[in-house]
Amino acid sequence: MNLDSLRAFVAVAEEGQFRYAADRLELSQQAVSKRIAALEASLGVTLFDRVPTGATLTEQGRRFLPHAHSVLIAARHAIESVQSEARPLRVDILGSRLLPAVLMLDFHHTHPEIALKTLVLRGLNAAVPALIAGEIDATFAYHPEPLPSGLNSMVAYLEPHDVIVGDRHPLANRTTVPLDELRAYTIWIPGIIEGSEWGAFYRELSADFGLTIDSTGPNFGFEDLVETVAESKSLVTFWGERTREAGPWLRNLRRLRVVDPTPVYPWSLIRLRANKHPDLTTLVEHIRDHHPPPTDTTSLWLPHQLRR
Repeated sequence: MNLDSLRAFVAVAEEGQFRYAADRLELSQQAVSKRIAALEASLGVTLFDRVPTGATLTEQGRRFLPHAHSVLIAARHAIESVQSEARPLRVDILGSRLLPAVLMLDFHHTHPEIALKTLVLRGLNAAVPALIAGEIDATFAYHPEPLPSGLNSMVAYLEPHDVIVGDRHPLANRTTVPLDELRAYTIWIPGIIEGSEWGAFYRELSADFGLTIDSTGPNFGFEDLVETVAESKSLVTFWGERTREAGPWLRNLRRLRVVDPTPVYPWSLIRLRANKHPDLTTLVEHIRDHHPPPTDTTSLWLPHQLRR
């Protein structure tokens, strides 16, 4: 059985769309489609139903998925058993401009001797199976629900959230804004994925403070989001303290610290307990030593499960 076809099948099953699977595998969408078609032809069954929102597993596909995972895990263990050189440490950073990328860049500068590979998966729904299968060694994420047995989690960074507005917005001349005051505005966060951990974070935040969060509209990335907010008289969006800007900060954009309290996004470093990669311990120690969580959280808003 062709392992590349199995990898394509698992990626589409987990991502739900051929284009996301193609991004994950660093292939063209056409190449992924061809591999799936070849696998279906060899098995004599249809593994996916093509729907407007992407691809869903058929009954045969659902039965086949755990076995495909097992084959890929066995193949990886077989390869690693005879490799003489250590493979790179593989870490999911969720997005190249988000806080995990900043943390891993700092780790790389501190430990340039460690071979490192960063990947961009699409949240816990993709990262957890990848951790269990050994496809990655660690991921950074917020997990609103308990993790599956065998996974370890430690708080990596409590990231304060600011807001950004255009220079014609009513808040433009301020430097801070109380969280309660944001009730008067619609906060635009396009592209929140249903069932995502960041969706759960914003739902809980909006419920606690009566905020209105609008996730509609196409998500064309950071550049489009920032430019749209900068030109608007009414739009507000949250912005992580360590989010990396795309190019120079726009002159007609204003950034305000949210206070009383300041909402923080709780990033955790998550790994498989049984993972014995020699550099994983170094990463854990680096995060623990360089980014300890604050001892006083009275001025911060945290999701309920993390409150002391």
